[in-house]
Amino acid sequence: MSQTAAVLKRELRSYFATPVAYVYIVVFLLLSGWFTFFPGAFYESGQANLNAFFSFHPWLYLFLVPPLSMRLWAEERRSGSIELLMTLPLEVWHAVLGKYFAAWGFAGLALALTFPIWLTVNYLGDPDNGAIVTAYIGSFLMAGGFLAVGACISALTRNQIIAFIITIVVCLALVLVGTPWVLGFFAGWATPALLDAIASLSFYTHFNSISRGVIDLRNIVFFALLIAAMLYANTVLLHLKKAD
Repeated sequence: MSQTAAVLKRELRSYFATPVAYVYIVVFLLLSGWFTFFPGAFYESGQANLNAFFSFHPWLYLFLVPPLSMRLWAEERRSGSIELLMTLPLEVWHAVLGKYFAAWGFAGLALALTFPIWLTVNYLGDPDNGAIVTAYIGSFLMAGGFLAVGACISALTRNQIIAFIITIVVCLALVLVGTPWVLGFFAGWATPALLDAIASLSFYTHFNSISRGVIDLRNIVFFALLIAAMLYANTVLLHLKKAD
């Protein structure tokens, strides 16, 4: 795994070589705080929990993860540096894992820096900290799912803007597919088994279950399988582009 670690370190250094990483973190923290205290009515709810904080995470990631994932491979292909990367003594999957884990770790850092809201709710009341830890884990897994989808799409194109737009559309579908609005569309003619299958594809459904403080193995397996499938597809796409 030394090759994967080398790619990971290279990617992490590139994030902080420019102000983009710091701008991203500041924007993430500002938006997460704004959604928590205003639309989420954190103080007005009078409850010692972070439901107002975590309930907006699917929508935050929907718009803040694609800018992170769109550059993973589209920029490498546009600049031609992917040819140099592929000549190094490493397998394609080493590069895929290294770049993905660097992006996921960076997203995790931004999420971890929201800890003041956790301190605030402990200062104001007596929350269930176990449920909060579980919700943080669920949020981190969901960010990983968004990133895996975005990384796969980024490998399809040289244009970062196209990768950004397609990632938003696909991830929006994965968020909305388990909501009552979408399920209501299928309820009139779909069988219960089909409705359950459709709902099981939703990021929102699985994250909502974890954010309530319940770690269901099915939710963990969903995100793990999604990430693994997308990274495998990412590797296959790069092999195909390499063959071209």
